[in-house]
Amino acid sequence: MKKILYAAAFSIIILGALLSLIPFIWMLVTSLNDSAAIYKLPPQFILSKYHWENYKFVFEKVPFRAYFFNSLFVSFMVTAGTLITTILAAFAFTHVKFKGSDILFVLIVSTMMIPSEVLLTSNFVTLTKLKLINTLHALYVPWIASAFSIFMLRQYFLDIPKELYYSAKIDGCSDFKYLWKIAVPYSKPALISIALLRIIHSWNEFLWPLLMINQPEKRTLPVGLTTFMTEAGPNYNYLMAYSSMVIVPVIIVYLVLQKHLIESFSKNGIKG
Repeated sequence: MKKILYAAAFSIIILGALLSLIPFIWMLVTSLNDSAAIYKLPPQFILSKYHWENYKFVFEKVPFRAYFFNSLFVSFMVTAGTLITTILAAFAFTHVKFKGSDILFVLIVSTMMIPSEVLLTSNFVTLTKLKLINTLHALYVPWIASAFSIFMLRQYFLDIPKELYYSAKIDGCSDFKYLWKIAVPYSKPALISIALLRIIHSWNEFLWPLLMINQPEKRTLPVGLTTFMTEAGPNYNYLMAYSSMVIVPVIIVYLVLQKHLIESFSKNGIKG
């Protein structure tokens, strides 16, 4: 009976995985299809001819390389900034006791319940006063700190035996050395997970870059897609070719780092 239940559960998981992959597979197939053949019924997942020139059309119609570099730069700055602020803040809330630290941590965590759209106006006004509108700096400066990342890493730091910290202090180890020699290596799965989540979020961000950037050469890939829709018109094969080139890099990064993401959430570091 147990084997039957296991087989049924496994079959449901496989079916769900296949169903979730269908939109992505159809996007790839459409990107290599002829514009007229897209509307054929029933849909064809195996093509008689693959039109790789669809991708060439994308490169010729839009400054894809500039969009790609902008997205890459913004994602790197958001991720690097988040890791730095998260490591320092999580260590402070774990080992540096100061008046009101618990209240401050609760306030930071409570901001997770505030939708990011609510902050758009205040962030826009702040960046306008700083004269950062229409610059790439505006796309990453407001997002180099993350309440969820601080909470997640703090739980990992709390999982490290405090005796190890006290022993290191007795041996003359500074807080900075303890942080980079012991705490950070121990929390590697959490840090990689935080980096992965920030990369995906910043790479796919659309609304904020759309509001901040007016110059075409400073657009990111998602914003560039809206412009390309005008260039491509109703030719969905070109739109799917562009979309594929936006999504594939993120999928590759996820596939490379997924084991660390699973490890960080399954580890007993996330506890009360």
